[in-house]
Amino acid sequence: MWPETIRQARRLIFLVVGLTLLLCGFVMLITPGPGSLLIFAGLSLLALEFLWARRLLRKIKVMGNKLVRTTFDSRQK
Repeated sequence: MWPETIRQARRLIFLVVGLTLLLCGFVMLITPGPGSLLIFAGLSLLALEFLWARRLLRKIKVMGNKLVRTTFDSRQK
């Protein structure tokens, strides 16, 4: 019983902290602050426990890599 309870408590803590970081990150996109950094940190924390966050983080990384490649390719022309 204890291992399952500890696992559920850990998931709850990761969920609360991760969602708090995401919420603060979205607020900081509008106000001054490192919004995108907090969103990335929140998703990274959530990805440790949740598959949906892992998939979303992977998609964001792919989109970011495409953006970087597009940006640097257009500068060289």
